Amino acid sequence: MSTTTRVWVNGDLVDPEGPSLSALDHAVTVGDGVFETAKIVAGRPFALTRHHRRLERSAAGLGLPPVDLGLLDKGVAAVLDGPTIDFGRLRYSVTGGPGPLGSDRDDTALTYIVLAAPQALPPQSGKLTVVPWTRNERSAVAGLKTTSYAENVVALARAKQEGSIEAVFANTRGELCECTGSNVFVVVDGVVLTPPADSGLLPGITRELTIEWGRAAGFDIREEPLPLEILRTADEVFITSTTKDVLPIHAVDDRTLPDDHPVTDALRRVFRSNAERDSDP
Repeated sequence: MSTTTRVWVNGDLVDPEGPSLSALDHAVTVGDGVFETAKIVAGRPFALTRHHRRLERSAAGLGLPPVDLGLLDKGVAAVLDGPTIDFGRLRYSVTGGPGPLGSDRDDTALTYIVLAAPQALPPQSGKLTVVPWTRNERSAVAGLKTTSYAENVVALARAKQEGSIEAVFANTRGELCECTGSNVFVVVDGVVLTPPADSGLLPGITRELTIEWGRAAGFDIREEPLPLEILRTADEVFITSTTKDVLPIHAVDDRTLPDDHPVTDALRRVFRSNAERDSDP
């Protein structure tokens, strides 16, 4: 891990390369935890309130006790106190705390972890790879942002082997669902389409703001079930994520999309304009 990463655990700043978490922590043994990632711009986190609310929803869905947001805010302040991070990533996690070597939980205190680090700006566009694995829209953790990300690690590694920035999942019904850490949109005849929440996707904060701000700006944006094959015929494809904002896609598997993506570019301008005016919308 880079020593430029700032790490705070349960009230204290700690060495980013030193021991700071119990080996018995339930996030280590069974992935029992939830997390959020917010982008940092000019030393400030973006849309932190919305990220906090989603963290609370994820924790409740996982059956964890109520999260102490005040304590988390102290951790956020601690990792942002220092040389300004011009562009970076704020990640904070809440785990089930130390527990047994299995899926049962003990009645122990939650573990709070906050990290911040600079990172490179996203590219101007990217390629997607459709992977053969599926999202389970009926999963007990569908729509929750949990620390159980092994499935995403495998899928993203496959995509990177193909020179792609992201991997795309269908759900068990064969519908377009989401990427490993991004939501996906398509444009057909000027209409912006994206899968609905009940497809099994994780409702992204950037997805949410793109829809809100886009509709307010007059774009026709619809959430509806979409066949996976729409990626082969859509006029434009783009993804949204915390650190990528609205990112045009120039290729999906062996399909090269047109260089001209006017709807995506216009939505990206709308998003940037609104985000520059309000860092916590």
